[in-house]
Amino acid sequence: MTANEALIHSFYATFQKRDAATMKSCYHPEVHFHDPAFQDLHGAEVGAMWQMLIERGGDMTLNFSDVKANENEGSATWVAHYTFSLTGRPVQNHIHAHFRFADGQIIDHRDEFDFDRWLKMAFGWKAWLFKLPPVRQKFHQRLRTMLNKFITRNFR
Repeated sequence: MTANEALIHSFYATFQKRDAATMKSCYHPEVHFHDPAFQDLHGAEVGAMWQMLIERGGDMTLNFSDVKANENEGSATWVAHYTFSLTGRPVQNHIHAHFRFADGQIIDHRDEFDFDRWLKMAFGWKAWLFKLPPVRQKFHQRLRTMLNKFITRNFR
């Protein structure tokens, strides 16, 4: 196992244990994160997002597999099971993660998943509304506002 494969394993093993502090330590201070929901986050925002999701996702479980990495980049597949807190609906999200590394830490983390499929699980029949750009934009803004409030309450 390469050092970066071990880093990815550590990241997800601590995620399974709901240990946000150790997850944060896997990230470079200048980390960039992107996924279809939160879109672009930087630096401390990334660790705060995981901490917020862990705290809000009381019943969340996850499995990970297919970890691969060399000295510059890596990938993994993971599946999260949880109840979406805004609607109380169950979600099973299949995610493919891509990583880049610097100084022995993750400097770029990109999670890819079928956002439309996720919306259907999280919102049920209302998911069709998210095809409207203003609704989708408002959702992304709401996630950003939730994260900013979480950061203000917990880190300032």
